Amino acid sequence: MSGHHQALALLLFSAFVVVTLAITTWVSRKRQGSAEEFYAGGRLFSPMENGFAIAGDYMSAASFLGISGLIALYGYDGMLYSVGFLVAWLVVLLLVAELVRNCGRFTLADVVAARMAERPVRTAVGVSSVTVSVLYLVAQMVGAGSLVALLLGGTGDTARSWTVVGVGALMVVYVSLGGMRATTWIQIVKAVLLMGGAVALTVLVLARFHGDVNSLLTSAAERSGRGVDFLSPGILYGGSWTARLDFISLGLALVLGTAGLPHILSRFYTVPTARAARRSVVWSIGLIGGFYLMTIVLGFGAAALVGPADVRASSASGNTAVPLLALVLGGGEGSTGGTVLFAVVAAVAFATILAVVAGITLASSASVAHDLYASWRRPGARRRGEVGVARAAAVGIGVVAIGLGLLARDLNVAFLVGLAFAVAASANLPALLYSLFWRSFTTRGAVWAVYGGLIPAVLLVLVSPVVSGSPSSLFPGVDFQLFPLENPGLVSVPAGFLAGWIGTVTSPEPPDRARHAETEVRALTGAGAV
Repeated sequence: MSGHHQALALLLFSAFVVVTLAITTWVSRKRQGSAEEFYAGGRLFSPMENGFAIAGDYMSAASFLGISGLIALYGYDGMLYSVGFLVAWLVVLLLVAELVRNCGRFTLADVVAARMAERPVRTAVGVSSVTVSVLYLVAQMVGAGSLVALLLGGTGDTARSWTVVGVGALMVVYVSLGGMRATTWIQIVKAVLLMGGAVALTVLVLARFHGDVNSLLTSAAERSGRGVDFLSPGILYGGSWTARLDFISLGLALVLGTAGLPHILSRFYTVPTARAARRSVVWSIGLIGGFYLMTIVLGFGAAALVGPADVRASSASGNTAVPLLALVLGGGEGSTGGTVLFAVVAAVAFATILAVVAGITLASSASVAHDLYASWRRPGARRRGEVGVARAAAVGIGVVAIGLGLLARDLNVAFLVGLAFAVAASANLPALLYSLFWRSFTTRGAVWAVYGGLIPAVLLVLVSPVVSGSPSSLFPGVDFQLFPLENPGLVSVPAGFLAGWIGTVTSPEPPDRARHAETEVRALTGAGAV
């Protein structure tokens, strides 16, 4: 990219960083010592504010960069991510949003442990939540590296590496100093910027084809070199039975995974009532639904105007399709419009990444401090120390995410998020649903449900084509592949539910029906909720 692109994009991105750091500094002057303030922002956000923040937390680099890139490269099959991410919110709205707000305080483990022995349940759910969060963070780091490599005029490892380190450092600052209040406002600002950028690009794409969607799709199919096959299922998830099963596995993970994501569930604790939590989800569904419809237009627009060959030449995984589309829509390389539009899109993408990593880091550090540390600390220890542990945990999680982000820099970000969703659907969701709806659920069942989904999901990923055995693997030079599917959801999600059932029916201790009845009343009515 030319020096004008670099200078303007870096200027806009620097402005966003300055604004968000100012928000963080302002918030850090307020009282941040209490757990309720640090984890939940004092529970003072309105449904609309929280809805925008949820949308900002959910619409990640995987959505803006990864999904559009997959559609640009693979056409119809790439749309699975858009559909799966959107449909997942119906599960959240109908099954978990209001009940989680009534039953918990700060984390997912609060809900599951409400009627169980706390230490083993909190340990299991805490480990699972941190695993999901780190996988999700890695996707954001990879997206940041791809974007900066394009911005600085190449795909060099040095630019990507320093970007990953810089994003990691910023997310630690946001979380450590500002807590949930600063993170929420950063996500609201980011959601407004992202929706504005997506609307502008979508209007420009449709205007280029005079509002004729059929002409857009036809042009994309012709430019793809695949003809009408580009608009039909099968390019990415077709042909062999393995590919078809991978399609089902990914769809299952995407639809069920959102309800088990720690950083999404923690947002329901930032509003004062369960009704406000439900209304937050309605706001977020409207924003997210509109956004994912626009990613379809952007993906096919990139295929038609940029071409899959040029997208793949810039980034083999397609992560740079939207910035390249912005450059073409603005008038091409060297034009003032292209320079401005490319810079704006690059800055919005940076903002997207920073806001999402802040939310994920806060949720994972809360799991470390509130679930793992709090359940194992000495009796009588002050709760204020828990917030200090959360800040220290944010630093440690940032370091781990940076290291893994450097390792996985060549993978598609939407694909990486699909793995995080698979782990969330396999480990967190079975324990959550059983604890909310099964009267006979026991402590052993909860622990077995978490580990029975978490361990198979992680092990299957390690022995899948993601890690070895193919040119696009993390380690292409070795082959210890045993599991043929890239996404483990088809096996690990049923394994989590089955393990929870087996653990419950073989449990030596009887279920605490009185505590379940109390939890049920609290979940459905809000009586006694914090």
